[in-house]
Amino acid sequence: MQTLEIISVNLWSTVISLCNLLILYLLFKKFLYEPVKKVMQKRQDEIDAKYMTADVAEMRANAHKKQWEEKMENAENEAAEIIKSATNDAKRRGDTIIADAQYKADRIIKSAETEAELEKKKVESDIKKELAGVSAVLAEKLLEREIQAEDHRSMIDAFIKGIGDNDEEHE
Repeated sequence: MQTLEIISVNLWSTVISLCNLLILYLLFKKFLYEPVKKVMQKRQDEIDAKYMTADVAEMRANAHKKQWEEKMENAENEAAEIIKSATNDAKRRGDTIIADAQYKADRIIKSAETEAELEKKKVESDIKKELAGVSAVLAEKLLEREIQAEDHRSMIDAFIKGIGDNDEEHE
């Protein structure tokens, strides 16, 4: 029966091993597990703080982005308003310039027409005077008598007036 000794369990050895195991567990827990747990918790807190800081920074960035987008939209609207205003001003100025040019052109045309009418009347008057002079000379030679210039002139003026009236009727 020797085989029984090999399989036998030594109770004191088992208790001492269990005590050793318990002491090792308590030592590891006290000197290794707790400091590692504290370091891990500290790292977790730092990571959480960094995430929180990143979240705050992201919210600020989004707020700044929204403000920037609003400012850009406002700037675009202001630019459109400025362009529209400038276009309207330019159109108004163009219309004013055109109206002023039209007014000046009308004045020039009216002035030219008046000058032409005056020139026409002057030329007609000069022609009448010349015709009166020529007809007086002709009449003198034809009649070979003396005619008073005033009488003769009034007759010629009446004749020319009659011709002028006939010309106007033909126009």
